[in-house]
Amino acid sequence: MSQNIYPLTFTPVFKDYIWGGRNLETKLGRQIPPGIVAESWEISGHPSSPTQVAQGALAGQTLPQVLDLLGEDLAGYRARAMLERGKFPLLIKLLDANKPLSVQVHPEDDYAAAHENGELGKTEMWYILHTEPDARLIYGLKKGTTPELFQDKLNEGKLEDCLYYLPVKPGDAVFIPAGSIHALLEGTVLAEIQQNSDTTYRVYDWNRVGADGKPRPLHINKAMEVINFDQTEPEAYTPQLIEETGHFIRQVISACPQFNVEKLAFKRQGSFAGECDGSTFEIWGTMTGHSRVTWQGQSLDLPAVGFVLLPAVLGKFAIEASADTTLLRAYIP
Repeated sequence: MSQNIYPLTFTPVFKDYIWGGRNLETKLGRQIPPGIVAESWEISGHPSSPTQVAQGALAGQTLPQVLDLLGEDLAGYRARAMLERGKFPLLIKLLDANKPLSVQVHPEDDYAAAHENGELGKTEMWYILHTEPDARLIYGLKKGTTPELFQDKLNEGKLEDCLYYLPVKPGDAVFIPAGSIHALLEGTVLAEIQQNSDTTYRVYDWNRVGADGKPRPLHINKAMEVINFDQTEPEAYTPQLIEETGHFIRQVISACPQFNVEKLAFKRQGSFAGECDGSTFEIWGTMTGHSRVTWQGQSLDLPAVGFVLLPAVLGKFAIEASADTTLLRAYIP
């Protein structure tokens, strides 16, 4: 097998948006630069902030460069539509909501392609890692919210009257399809798995200003065209059991055409045997505890909170973990 086919870890790209803080360091134990850190882009092929391979034969190359080099061997044949567009399908982030994010919505693929210069839409999921007491987030709309009422409340500066607030705790999964009104609120740290897109339409930004002292731009007209007004008072994703052994419980915690996300919770020391057979890459993330990826007689440690990208043609592999280790697994269905 080529020396370029091996599990890939990446050097993150950090974002200093105004709502960030230091919780990626204090709560997750991550090394971050000084100052405000709102997001850590862990695995990114987005042209605005591509991540570089951290180790091995491909060290220093960006994910888009690796995709150009390996193509379907990296992404898998299920991702051919994305390969034709020169895009790696997914983007992985860590977020620290030290202050509320703007109330926002993301478009679906067709709308984004038509209105955002061929950009992808953005369906995403959140896996909650840490919350302060009584944490909640904005997710969908209150029952009875019509486009007309929404616009009226927006004009009055009382949009909160239309928004649904969902309590969250560590371990919750929240699936956010394109068209969902949503916002992280203060006191939440999470992992985000999403389409490879940075298209966001802000609807409401709490009347605050950005680093330049000016209000951040809103995108109300586009937002009104893509909001799903039928999404009222949704709940966190109900995990679907796939497999339970003496060592781990395996569940689906988000599923859509763009990606599936599974959660593996190890009850005691053990391993999960997998195979990258050419159909899809897999991204594994250790959320709590410590795991190790083994393949072809080699191994790579993956402590929390860390992610690794397994190329589609890697072949057989195993994830070894101890008790109280939780992992996420993302792939193209």
